[in-house]
Amino acid sequence: MDTQDTSETRRVQGQVKWFDPSKGFGFVIADLGGPDILLHANVLRNFGQGSVVDGSVIEIIVQDTQRGLQAIEVVSITPPKTESSVPLRDMVEFSPEDIAQRPIHPARVKWFDKAKGFGFANIFGNEEDVFVHVEVLRRSGLSDLQSGEAVGLRLVEGERGRMAIEVVGWEIAAK
Repeated sequence: MDTQDTSETRRVQGQVKWFDPSKGFGFVIADLGGPDILLHANVLRNFGQGSVVDGSVIEIIVQDTQRGLQAIEVVSITPPKTESSVPLRDMVEFSPEDIAQRPIHPARVKWFDKAKGFGFANIFGNEEDVFVHVEVLRRSGLSDLQSGEAVGLRLVEGERGRMAIEVVGWEIAAK
C-alpha cells in the first residue's frame, strides 16, 4: 500500500490529544477542527524529544496521505499550563524567568520510572546523580524519559542535592 503524500504541506497549530511513547505515536487536534492528526515518534524525535505531555500546544507541518492527515515536522511545543496543587518545595522560589536564566547542561537519563514519579540523570562528564521529578517533566512539556536518552537539564540545589528544574530536548541542549 502506498502511503506517500497526496497533497501539499501546511502549518497547523493544535493541541496534543495523547501521545504514548511505548506505542510510538499519538494524535493532535487542530485548533481549526478537522480530523485528528497522527504524530509519529520519529517526527517528535526529529524535533529532539522522545515524548510530549498531553494538552501541550503544538505547531506542526502536516500532509494528507492515503492513511489520513499526518505530522511530518514539529515546529514548536508549548507545555500546558499546570495548576499543580502540590508544588515542589525546591521549585517554589523560582519564577519562569529565573529558570530560563540557568544554564542548560547536557545530560543522559540514567533511569526514569513514570509510575514512581521520578528518576535520575547524569550531566556529561560527571558521575553525580541529578534527581528528576515527574512534575518537572510535565512542566517541561514531556511525559516520560527513556534510559540512555540525551536531554538538557537546568539545575538547582535542592534539599537532597542537585535536581532538575527544567528538562529540554537534546537539540535545544546541543545549541
